[in-house]
Amino acid sequence: MISPESARSPGHAAGPDDASPSVGASLSFITAWRRQTVRRLFGNPELVLAAWGGAWLLGFGACYLASSPRSALAVPGWLAYLVLGVSCATAGVISAVETVRPGRGVVGPSRQVTTLYWWSWLLATGGLCLLMLGLGRAGLSPALLSLAWPGLAVLVSGVLYAVGGALWQDRLYDALGAWTVAVGAASTFAGAPGNLAVLALAGGGGLLVMAVVMVARRTNRWAEA
Repeated sequence: MISPESARSPGHAAGPDDASPSVGASLSFITAWRRQTVRRLFGNPELVLAAWGGAWLLGFGACYLASSPRSALAVPGWLAYLVLGVSCATAGVISAVETVRPGRGVVGPSRQVTTLYWWSWLLATGGLCLLMLGLGRAGLSPALLSLAWPGLAVLVSGVLYAVGGALWQDRLYDALGAWTVAVGAASTFAGAPGNLAVLALAGGGGLLVMAVVMVARRTNRWAEA
């Protein structure tokens, strides 16, 4: 039996139509394209979670060290609030960049839902700030404010994580939301300044752990693609 290759004349020159890409090269191209598409649509939620996990761990941790009389490391109050403010501001900038940049050029219902979801974070944060300022002016004691402020901030974050899980049908976000709500509520039972330690370790630590889990999940999905 004569193969097509042997049937060609000796002087036949291979043309562009004779070369075909290998299956491996095609699969590599498809995998790379899928990765780029996922990044463009959804950004990098693992980076956002890691940024906020680090902010809570450093910020609430510094405030605990500054407030606890049993702390072996003396941290000035002004430095603790500076660490909290800078770390949260940095996490906020990272969140904004990872929200806006991937969605450029993307239109449709998914993009609208994502935009409204991130606006809900701004509305919830602004509303919480006004609520706590109003309670402070109404005479709520500093001791109660030190419990309510951070606890409610973490609790509201947990509710919004759970909402995100419902919108995108992501069980990891549902679990993160339930955990964060529980941490925010339970922190008040530790009293002050123990609540800050709970929020730093269980709250910030929980976000960092979830970021690692999401990285592992995405890596597994890419490996299976």
